[in-house]
Amino acid sequence: MTPVTRKKLRTATRLLLGAFVTTAGIGHLSFARKDFQAQVPNWVPLQKDDTVVYSGYVEIALGLALLAAPKKYRQQVGTIAATFFVAVFPGNLAQYNHHRDALGMDTDTKRLVRLFFQPVLMYAAVAGTKPEPLAELRQGNVKDAIEA
Repeated sequence: MTPVTRKKLRTATRLLLGAFVTTAGIGHLSFARKDFQAQVPNWVPLQKDDTVVYSGYVEIALGLALLAAPKKYRQQVGTIAATFFVAVFPGNLAQYNHHRDALGMDTDTKRLVRLFFQPVLMYAAVAGTKPEPLAELRQGNVKDAIEA
């Protein structure tokens, strides 16, 4: 894969993930608010609606940061986003374990399959924000490394 193709793929991954996370955050505050409550584990000490609202604010902030963070902060934003995806994973488990229908997850099979997509989101957050200038320098592509 050429350095330019790799850069375009990273950019597309970051922008798509940023748009997805921002949209999910908006959904927490509006059109999917009740559905997201189905994911809040019973052990969370806050009211389910409060948890959904607060996590919606965090998702909007993360999504916007993925979309617009300056290059020097992108890797940190990706790490924070991946950590957030780890932190909300118990919600996906709760939805599966308690057989809660929401967000189109109306069977145990769908809820189980969804669990395997959380690592994909984590990977996308890290890979889409990863700088690669050293790899470019090793290949002798100094110009591509500087522009990356």
